[in-house]
Parts: sequence; C-alpha cells; structure tokens
Amino acid sequence: MSPKFVLAVAVFCIALLGAIPSQAQEAQKSNPLDIVPERIPFDVPYGAPISLERAEIAIATAIAEARKHDWYLNFAVVDSGGNLVAFQRMDGAMLASIQIAEHKARAAATFRRETKVFENAIQLSELRYVATLDGVIASRGGIPLVENGRIIGAIGCSGGTGSQDEVACRAGAATVK
Repeated sequence: MSPKFVLAVAVFCIALLGAIPSQAQEAQKSNPLDIVPERIPFDVPYGAPISLERAEIAIATAIAEARKHDWYLNFAVVDSGGNLVAFQRMDGAMLASIQIAEHKARAAATFRRETKVFENAIQLSELRYVATLDGVIASRGGIPLVENGRIIGAIGCSGGTGSQDEVACRAGAATVK
C-alpha cells in the first residue's frame, strides 16, 4: 500500500468517527416528548353546541375586521363536535380557502386548541410528528369558541396570510364570552 492511500484511509476513518455521535453525546440529547406533564394540556371540556345566530354574529364580526384591512377571506364556524354551523365567503376570497377555513375551525374544535399551536409545534419546536395526526392543520386562523369554560365551537378563517386570518378570527372569537 502506498503511503498516500494509508493516509487517505486514516483521514477518512477520523472524519467518520467524528461524524458519529458518541453514546455520551446521544445520552445528553433529550426528547421533549419524554416529559410527562402533571395535567393534560388543553383540557377544556366540550359544551353545548353554538347556535346558528351566535355563529353568524361571530362571522359578521370577523368580516367587519377583514373589511377594515381590505382583506377578502372565507369564514367557517363549527359546533363543539366539529360540524359546520355557518359559512361565508367574501367577494373575491380565494376559492381554495373555503375548505381550509372549515378545516381550521374543525381542528380548533376537535383538538381543543388554536391551530397556531400546531404551526408552532412544527415551525418552532420541530415536533414534525404533529403533521402525521389526522385532522391537523398547521396554520394559524382556527380558534376555539369557549363560553363558561366549555368549548361551544370554533371559528376558522382563511384566504390571507396566516397572521391576517388569525386577526380576523380573533375578532370573531371575541364575540363569545
């Protein structure tokens, strides 16, 4: 064997060993999913379903907020079981966002949390497994409607950026106390 070949193999082996984390390094890395919380997160009980009248008020308020900014959005309100109660599409709103608004509302109701939580889980916390859960949408703009500590439904908005959708949704959600 030539000295160049032996040197090349030695350099390769050293590089390979440096690229493989030692057992000590792997032991130091912790999985955030190994943490066992004392209480169940997002443990908000389901309540009686939102009425059509209240769903329409939430949507009307969200539309008013969108109009203030000249945004053209779609709005969906579902009941506490995730079933569609009311829907409106503003003139000029993107057609693809019809299903997205419904999906955001349904996910917020059934998972009992804002859809922004899923977005943050994937974007900020790198908990990519969230994307494998049925019914999840990792985009803000879905907010549970909570009254007297119980989820009565959720509102979903879509058609703008996620932050625009969220602003309109918050206005609609604020109508439920």
